[in-house]
Amino acid sequence: MISKYFSDIHNAIFPPLKSWAEQSPGNWNILLGVSLLLLMVSMIMLYAFYKMIGREDERTNTIFLKSSFYMLVVIVLCDIIFPKEYMWNIFFLFKYTLAFFAGGIYLAVQYKKDFS
Repeated sequence: MISKYFSDIHNAIFPPLKSWAEQSPGNWNILLGVSLLLLMVSMIMLYAFYKMIGREDERTNTIFLKSSFYMLVVIVLCDIIFPKEYMWNIFFLFKYTLAFFAGGIYLAVQYKKDFS
């Protein structure tokens, strides 16, 4: 029963994205450019909050490990959800963009909680 809903969601999202991206080179470039921009923003956010929290000690080690755990969870979930048959390189880019974003969000929340 759950797999039916999962396949419905999967079929509703990814094939229309594939057909839109393959309509013209401009659409493909928009998809690639947006994903690269999001990757850079996520990496900058992750690095900035990593530096804001400070150097490693007993307190920050647990924060960094939990941030890495959330990044790993997002990577595994994206491996389960994203299709492997087509546009694999774009989804690979989105996978790591989402992972860096999740790690950065966790670090931002911890920074706000610890330093407010």
